[in-house]
Amino acid sequence: MSTAPDYKALYEQSQLRLLALEQQLAQLQKVIFGSKQERFIPADLSSPQLSLGMQVEPVATSLITSSKPVSYIRNTIAVDAKPLQHPGRMKLPESLRREEIVIEPSADTTDCKKIGEEITEVLEYEPGELYVKQYRRAKYAKPANSGVVIGELPSRPLDKAMAGEGLLAQIIIDKYVDHLPLYRQMQRFERAGVKLAYSTLTDWVSGTCNLIAPLFEALKTEVLQSNYLHADETPIKVMDKDKKGETHRGYYWSLPAVAGLSKQFR
Repeated sequence: MSTAPDYKALYEQSQLRLLALEQQLAQLQKVIFGSKQERFIPADLSSPQLSLGMQVEPVATSLITSSKPVSYIRNTIAVDAKPLQHPGRMKLPESLRREEIVIEPSADTTDCKKIGEEITEVLEYEPGELYVKQYRRAKYAKPANSGVVIGELPSRPLDKAMAGEGLLAQIIIDKYVDHLPLYRQMQRFERAGVKLAYSTLTDWVSGTCNLIAPLFEALKTEVLQSNYLHADETPIKVMDKDKKGETHRGYYWSLPAVAGLSKQFR
């Protein structure tokens, strides 16, 4: 009479076998896909680090010992040891002005024949230069003391302001494009020997902004005619002339247009 198999014992053995195979698979994955620091396989497979907190190390060890030997895959990558090539020095743009400096050898070259030259380029910088436009207008007296004739001054962007159009444009670019505050620009002018009041700079900025107001209106009209608009809200503290020493919360509303999009995105 045949005895019924012990299904409980077979189930426990299969679970232990499955656990051992999972440990071996995890080790092989570390060897193949892991980093160099992770490609270490301990000799003792019954280490508690791989036991997952289960007290099955003796049985799992006996199962591994009784099974067929496992051949581990050694992951070896052959890398050609080629020397790295330096990309070379960046070529400077041809649009930059070149200041040529010719250097002759210190030795006597009387009977020598020139066979070429070596060119070395160095990127240099000179600070922006403040200069004065001096208008000299000749004055002439009319015959018989009938009056004086003098040349007319060319028109200037801001009436009665000593700043030229180039200086005004640079102040606006430094403030709104390069985010350089006016007080720092004032310090830079002072280092160059020109001392300007802060109120003078603010008047120049506001006057220049009034000059480009028509350009702003034309740009706003073109942007609002777009089929699709993005709105970017940026909070900012605003000073109010009626409230000394206090600020209120204001907003910048930027509306960059995206041309060519369908009206369905409105």
